[in-house]
Amino acid sequence: MGFVFLLRRLLGMNCATPTDFNFSFRGFKCRGGDTDVHSHGWGIAIYEGRGVRTFHDSLPCAASPLAEMVSSYPIKTLNMMAHIRYATQGAVCLENVHPFQREMWGIQWTFAHNGEVPMFTRKSPNPNDPQDDEHATLLRCGSGLHSASGYDTMPMLGRCSEAIYHPVGDTDSEAVFCAMLNALRAEFTTLPTLPVLYEAIQRLCCEIIRGKESETIFNFLLGCGQFTMFAFSWPGSRPGSSVWNGLHYLVRYSPFSKAKLKDMDYAVDFNDTNGEDDRVAIIATKPLTTNENWKEFKRGQLFMFDYGLPYSRPYECAAIERCGRGLSSRAIPRGEICPYKYQYNIPKLLRKAVFKALGKEDDDESNSNNIWSERAVDLGCGSGLSGLQFRSCTRHLTGVELSGEMAEEARERGCYNRIVVGDAECVLQKENISDDSGFEDAIWYDFVFACDLIPYIGDLRPIFNTVRRSLECRGGTFAFSAEILNELSNEMRDGEDGFVMQRCARFGHKQWYITSLAEEFGFLSLNTTESTVLRQHDGRDVLGTIFVLGLTV
Repeated sequence: MGFVFLLRRLLGMNCATPTDFNFSFRGFKCRGGDTDVHSHGWGIAIYEGRGVRTFHDSLPCAASPLAEMVSSYPIKTLNMMAHIRYATQGAVCLENVHPFQREMWGIQWTFAHNGEVPMFTRKSPNPNDPQDDEHATLLRCGSGLHSASGYDTMPMLGRCSEAIYHPVGDTDSEAVFCAMLNALRAEFTTLPTLPVLYEAIQRLCCEIIRGKESETIFNFLLGCGQFTMFAFSWPGSRPGSSVWNGLHYLVRYSPFSKAKLKDMDYAVDFNDTNGEDDRVAIIATKPLTTNENWKEFKRGQLFMFDYGLPYSRPYECAAIERCGRGLSSRAIPRGEICPYKYQYNIPKLLRKAVFKALGKEDDDESNSNNIWSERAVDLGCGSGLSGLQFRSCTRHLTGVELSGEMAEEARERGCYNRIVVGDAECVLQKENISDDSGFEDAIWYDFVFACDLIPYIGDLRPIFNTVRRSLECRGGTFAFSAEILNELSNEMRDGEDGFVMQRCARFGHKQWYITSLAEEFGFLSLNTTESTVLRQHDGRDVLGTIFVLGLTV
């Protein structure tokens, strides 16, 4: 019989209104030694205003009197996380129990992790080994456990050259948390805005995984105050194990339904307990309920949860910042929150380029007398910010979005006639879009646009093919933004790929690649706005191009 290797269990909740976590925690705690073998301690962190309540116990969660008390304690919160431990590194003791907590910038940060991170597997340098000179670039940190050969070592991330935060216990999880905080502290002298923080965390995740992709299992929750939680997943199984360790999430919103726990015979009808304004995002290692539509994180996916919704695009994070729900501190000055400084304004940039290409006046985005499109589709519509820019230009607007929760927020904005949950191919599926819109006889569009979607796609041939098929009935316009790699030559070279995965986990494309695809699929260039600042990364402007292409029939 092979060994079954298990890792930790995670639970997170992010809410639009103060909400108690009793239902989810009641089922979750059963996994700490009752319905599962994770019996090496548990912990929970519950944000309340600027403060955070934490409870930790090295006893199994299912048998812990403290856990029983917490499960019946009617605490309401906007943000919380819990963790059940199965020890793979470090002894079974209180200092190794998650969530870990540190203060940075006058904000309480919390962290819980599921997985194994080879980059942070404990290693002690041997002073008699010349090869250990490489540890001059590593941080020597006293973690409380010393080896005969010296202090434990921990890699530094990003621009960090001196550590402020050190692990107390023995786990790779706490070492990762400290390294991430050290890197963020070294990078920012003012409080970062949410889109900038999102990209900084994304960059650190890529650095932690790079070179150890097949060995790393890296799933975490990172709380940074009462409103916001980040969640990242790099799933996998340990050698010799069939147990898959990843993250799943769902969003409950009105109208609510009954939910039944998977780990015990208990159900709640949330219509009886919640109101129209309530919305809760739940993140867990494994689905907690049997009758709800849980979604698994994709490999390498980073979500920012705020107001009970997931966000994964910088300009959407900027929109949350502008609503006043960014980081809040009395200890460090706030960074610039103007969206124009960071250029998370791709929808407006795209609108300007399209109107210029078509020779249209762009006086007022709410002017309903400026309709020049009969039927348009917004690919990767997100929360609907892009649709707002073009609502006044088209009689019928379809939004296409992979995330059902983001699609629901886009629907609430009221700017779309139709919302389709799925990928770009959905625009060609008649059963998803035909109703009382008057277009059942044929599936066609005359305007297709994509704001900040292309950087999440490497090979663009399928999307060009999809867009051509959707426009070829009557002809029309295809507009999108792309991050263009800086090259000395824009000419194609034999055997060269037209796209590259960047350090920030977004694809950069080469100008010749997009131009050649446009020609191959019969598009004409109507307007190309080059060297446009689309966003910032690592303190530098990221340049891109706004393409406006036309297809005639």
